[in-house]
Amino acid sequence: MRYLVKLSYRGADFCGWQIQPDAPSVQQTLQQALSTLLHEPVAVTGAGRTDTGVNAIGYIAHFDAAGELDTHQLCYKLNAILPRSVVIHEVAPAAPDFHARFDAVQREYTYFLHRVKDPFAEPFSYLYTFPGVDFGRMNEAAQALLGRHDFRCFEKTGADSKTSLCTVTQAAWHRYTPTYLALTGCDGGDDYWYFCISADRFLRNMVRAVVGTLLEVGRGKRSVKDFASLVLPADAVTSPSPARSLSGESAPGHALFLSGIRY
Repeated sequence: MRYLVKLSYRGADFCGWQIQPDAPSVQQTLQQALSTLLHEPVAVTGAGRTDTGVNAIGYIAHFDAAGELDTHQLCYKLNAILPRSVVIHEVAPAAPDFHARFDAVQREYTYFLHRVKDPFAEPFSYLYTFPGVDFGRMNEAAQALLGRHDFRCFEKTGADSKTSLCTVTQAAWHRYTPTYLALTGCDGGDDYWYFCISADRFLRNMVRAVVGTLLEVGRGKRSVKDFASLVLPADAVTSPSPARSLSGESAPGHALFLSGIRY
C-alpha cells in the first residue's frame, strides 16, 4: 500500500532533502526511521529537493509498505525516534498511483529578512542592514517574474534540469510582525519582511538567487530593467546560454522555507 507523509523540518541539521553520500539528509533520516519501525527496507519519495540549510513546513512525501498500517501509531512512533529537527504531522493512506513529486501542481517558498539585530529572528531570518533598501523597487522588479519564463540565469551551475522553464504565479515582498513582538504590543514596522514566491516548479537554488538579485535592486546596485533582462522569454533561443554569474549572489539558506505544496 502507498502512504502519504506530511512533515516539517529544520534545515540547519541537514544537507537538504535528498540523500547524499557523505552528509545527513532528511530523506535518509526518514527512511531509516521507517525501515526500523516496519522491519523492512523503505524507500521514501519527496515532493522535491531543498538546498542545504533550507527549512520546510508541510512537506509531502510518500512510501510503499506491505499490508495495512496503523497510521496513528506509526506517526507517534516516528516522532519518538526522529531527531527534534523533524516532526511528522500525519501519515495517511494514499491512492496507489499518488506521487509526492509529480502530482504537485504548485510549490510556495517564503524567505524571511530582518533589518535590525534580533537574536530571536536570527536562526530563521536573514539580517540585512544595508541602508536605504527600497522594497517598493524590489516589488516592481519582482513583477517580471510572473508568468511562464526561462529562469536559467537563476539556476545553480551544473544543475541537471531538463528544462529551465517555470510558471510563477506569485512573487512579492511583504511586511510582517513576528509573533513574539506582537504579543508584547510591538509592531515590526519596516524592520521585518518576507518574500513569497509560488510556481509550478523551481530550479535548483532559484529562489535564493532571485532573492539575492532583488536585494541588489533594492540597494540601487541593479536597475529594475536589468533585473527583468535576466528573466528570459519562454521561447528564448540564446547562444551562448546566459550564465548564472549574470544574476546576483544567492541569499543564505537558513532564512528560506518551503512553505506550501498544492496537489
